Amino acid sequence: MKKYQLMAPGPTPVPSEVLLAMARPIIHHRTPEYAALFTEVRTGLKRLVQTRQEVLTPACTGTGAMEAAVANTLSAGDRVIVVNAGAFAQRWLAIARAYRLQIVELAAPHGETVPAERVAEAVRANPDVKAVLVQHSESSTGVLHDVRAYAQVTAGIDTVLIVDAVSSLGIADLPMDAWGVDVVVSASQKGLMLPPGLGIVALSDKAWRANARSTSPRFYLDLAEERKYAEKNEARFTPAVSIMVGLREVLRMIEAEGLANVFRRHDRLSRATRAGAEALGLRLFVKTTPSPALTAIEVPAGVDADRVVEGFATSHNITIDGGRGPTKGKIFRIGHMGYAAETDVIIALAALEQVLADLGQPVDFGASVRAAQKVFVVGS
Repeated sequence: MKKYQLMAPGPTPVPSEVLLAMARPIIHHRTPEYAALFTEVRTGLKRLVQTRQEVLTPACTGTGAMEAAVANTLSAGDRVIVVNAGAFAQRWLAIARAYRLQIVELAAPHGETVPAERVAEAVRANPDVKAVLVQHSESSTGVLHDVRAYAQVTAGIDTVLIVDAVSSLGIADLPMDAWGVDVVVSASQKGLMLPPGLGIVALSDKAWRANARSTSPRFYLDLAEERKYAEKNEARFTPAVSIMVGLREVLRMIEAEGLANVFRRHDRLSRATRAGAEALGLRLFVKTTPSPALTAIEVPAGVDADRVVEGFATSHNITIDGGRGPTKGKIFRIGHMGYAAETDVIIALAALEQVLADLGQPVDFGASVRAAQKVFVVGS
């Protein structure tokens, strides 16, 4: 028997105490019991997102939350800037096209980022631009974009900054109010350590003013209506009740660990994984700031990255992931987000050594584990 390990860049493992909470008999969402749960979740989400705004929880995926952000702040014909440096940035492009927006695309090669000055230049060249759409953590490449610098570009003007934080919320620091981010969107299945099915959306005062001007059609994902109900501590439609029950447990876990400690843990796991890969002579794919959510690693010449992914699965019962689009077959990605600990990284690196050896690559057995352990001992 081989114990299963889920180390993909999402979805991520769910803690046993959260699974147990969700396995209890389901409660009705129009009862005092649910109202008490919703009160606690609403308060906890504000602390997590680091905002005074209402954090909305529609039953949808992260893509649904992304679409809600566009549908609720923009109108057909509006001009937007899209920072495109990965597969999930291309999702912003697809959503923008679906809502008939005019797109100014700022592209960078996968593994790199778009400097804030390029965004500032695009804003100056397009004074009518209504929004900048960007990922915080681009999980297809492992890059962490400089959202703080982007927010400085949009500060003091009507342009709203819309940030996909699906693979960074609860993983990398993103203080919405302090940085001046206008829309934060996320989902349940990554840093929040839950099954998929819950969207997370928060809007700033500036974004709510944009919402009042927006003429895009919306019904289920009408965030203004959602906020009216949330402020009464009620669900507008049937919520993802079991996931909300689990979310309460997750928020309690994060509170107990301390949000700053959660960020430090992810940073430590990321640094250890990178150190382990480099100790094996492998090259990291990211050419700029790496995301603490995952590590993207290039395969040696002549090796297909999909065979590395397959080797993890068949020989070790560990799920990781490969590249997307132009990086398919060239990189593999190891997730270390949410319910992840030092021992998970050690197991993944030890498996990596064996997979590489199985593929005929020379391996200094133990080198990656030693490098990771040095990070864990020294870098707390």
